[in-house]
Amino acid sequence: MTNMRVLLPAALASARIFAADLEVTVEIPRMSVAEYHRPYVAIWVEKPDQTFAANLAVWYDQQTSKPEAGSTWLKDMRMWWRKSGRDLKMPVDGVSGATRPPGSHVVTFRSAKSALASLPPGSYSLVVEAAREVGGRELLRVPFQWPMPAPQPATAKGANELGQIKVNVKP
Repeated sequence: MTNMRVLLPAALASARIFAADLEVTVEIPRMSVAEYHRPYVAIWVEKPDQTFAANLAVWYDQQTSKPEAGSTWLKDMRMWWRKSGRDLKMPVDGVSGATRPPGSHVVTFRSAKSALASLPPGSYSLVVEAAREVGGRELLRVPFQWPMPAPQPATAKGANELGQIKVNVKP
């Protein structure tokens, strides 16, 4: 019984070493167009070879009178759709949410409570894809290390459908 008491605190301490949060800021630019629709946005993690690792968030129209109608247009986020989306049944608890208005949106993914929990240490890219009805489509990749011994922010800047994307891994 004494050995178990010694091992348990050691196991908990080593688990804390890999605990981290991933803070992501997604800027949706304000556009001066005749017909504006909020973009659908998918946020996911890829391995260095660009294979899918984890879904973090999918923002789409959930306010329609028919809940399944909003999910019809998810396939317009083509890269996400091919890598993961077509295999999901929306909504997904903890992943899907409503579209966001123009502005900066900060979301924090806790390693213990998200798909990050099963992500082994290594190099990854955070991928953000946006598609807008009567608009365009844009995809950005931001490389990061998981987990990080110290906070290290990384950024990417979009040209049309996305503004500044900031990724900060917090140990």
